[in-house]
Amino acid sequence: MLSIIIPVLDESGSIERLVVHLMDNLSGKTNIELIFVDGGSQDNTREILKNINNKIELHSKFTSSGKNLSINVYESKRGRARQMNFGAKNATGKILYFLHADSYPPKNFDRYIVESVEKGNPAGCFRMKFDSDHWWLFLAGWFTQFNIKAFRGGDQSQFITQVLFEEIGGFDENYRIYEDNILIEELYRRKQFVIIPHILITSARRYREKGIGNLQYHFWRIHLKKFLGADAEELYHYYAKNIGVKNHKRRL
Repeated sequence: MLSIIIPVLDESGSIERLVVHLMDNLSGKTNIELIFVDGGSQDNTREILKNINNKIELHSKFTSSGKNLSINVYESKRGRARQMNFGAKNATGKILYFLHADSYPPKNFDRYIVESVEKGNPAGCFRMKFDSDHWWLFLAGWFTQFNIKAFRGGDQSQFITQVLFEEIGGFDENYRIYEDNILIEELYRRKQFVIIPHILITSARRYREKGIGNLQYHFWRIHLKKFLGADAEELYHYYAKNIGVKNHKRRL
């Protein structure tokens, strides 16, 4: 069982597209558990997911393969770390796969993850590409092929065995931003991180809204602040002041 955990908040405009993408790109060779954890959406995100769930059993890829596919929708306190931890606590899979609601993994991604774990890799991510042809964003995506901590981020998604996730203690809920990086830092410290050489596509929406140079400058400042010893609240307040927290879309 692979448990795909997706934190959501007011995603009604795009959540169905994500589910369709996942259905189209699953291999059909793995038992799949889709877990959506809503942090208090004010739109009809939950209703859309529940309606999709009523149709999921008809997906031919799974009815013909004998593998199981289910969708579970939960509610938790807002905050991506809290939502992802809540999803992990309710997951039944031996492998957890944390995915942002605006990131789209490659075809057969579930098979690549399972094969990587079977080879002895308990954690890792995919290469990443932004849905933009801007030279800087192209370059940022190109660098994600290298297994270097500085080129990592939550938008690349994160797979990790349930055993290792519990051993680490999950995502640090003190961090309202940067929670992905805290977990990644621990995995690199343990030398337990691999890059699957297939490309995930993620949205550049935030860069288009805020301006690429402006947004990248503030992200560098946040990384620098963390390096210099800033705590979770200081990072969050800087982010909220300079970037904003609308729809909890964070690119770190």
